[in-house]
Amino acid sequence: MFIINREGVETRSLEHNNDVCLGCGICVDTCPTESLRLGPLVPIARGLIDMDYVSINEKTCVLCGLCAVSCPFSALSFEINDTNVKDLENYPNWDISLSVNQEDCLYCGKCKSACPRDAIIFERRLPKREDLVRGEISINEDNCLYCNICAEMCPADAIELACIPTTQNDVLANTISIDTSKCVFCKVCSRSCPTEAIMAICSTCMEQDNITETEITGNTFITENACVNCSWCEDVCPVDAINVEKPFEGTIKLVETEEVVCKGNSCHACQDVCPCNAVEIVDGKSVTNLTHCNLCGACIKACPTSIRQINRNSMKLVNINSQSWNDILNKLIE
Repeated sequence: MFIINREGVETRSLEHNNDVCLGCGICVDTCPTESLRLGPLVPIARGLIDMDYVSINEKTCVLCGLCAVSCPFSALSFEINDTNVKDLENYPNWDISLSVNQEDCLYCGKCKSACPRDAIIFERRLPKREDLVRGEISINEDNCLYCNICAEMCPADAIELACIPTTQNDVLANTISIDTSKCVFCKVCSRSCPTEAIMAICSTCMEQDNITETEITGNTFITENACVNCSWCEDVCPVDAINVEKPFEGTIKLVETEEVVCKGNSCHACQDVCPCNAVEIVDGKSVTNLTHCNLCGACIKACPTSIRQINRNSMKLVNINSQSWNDILNKLIE
């Protein structure tokens, strides 16, 4: 992480957040003064060395903000007079969206499990179990042997045996209790009890019309600064409640020759640096799943044989008012 501050007619600051940086090199490619430099991506991604993906030469940086504007993943923040340029009308911005339709969401949690960057905050509120079942259960402690069979057999862990000291000769007396908030009145305990000390009655079916209708509520949010627009969440959502707009459209392919070919399993550098879990090795070759690829280009920078080729057809960076900036930024899709 680096932070640069300079004061003058305007106060300008540039900050890099390595926690959300992908090592894609877009900022390096667009820097007009060549002040940014990529570190060794593969060793960093593999955890072999502890350093940032991007470093900067403060002496040559002119704090133009082009690097922060071109980064689709919010790894760079550029401010003028304490205002982020994302909030200024005359600066370019990415027209990408990340949204969850809370009305359609089932709170199943599949999106959170699939997210490769832990960018989804998920909370699920379930109804109380005791509100969905009906029944009665009791224990005749005169017949109970405190053998613990019922507790071991209980599928809901609703039965607990304990021992407490008494005042008479410090003898231990056994106790048994049933947590009715956990009990589902399945009768496993009564059927397994060797002394028939447990009586259980299930009336759930008979009283189903009086039981509260099941309602599952919660919240699902996508953290923009952590999201890399891979669309895994959108792909696994069973009710199409998530919409992800990617920053680029295009393709990635291997351009091999007789002398230079993909090293596959012996290398897998592209797979290690991919922030989207979009690369896998199939039959000894690197294969990119374009459904989940965000075309960031990190794999291109990491490939030691330079046979991976990215072709971005379009990008959703809008409001580019400067011709010089337009010339530089459009290199991303050439």
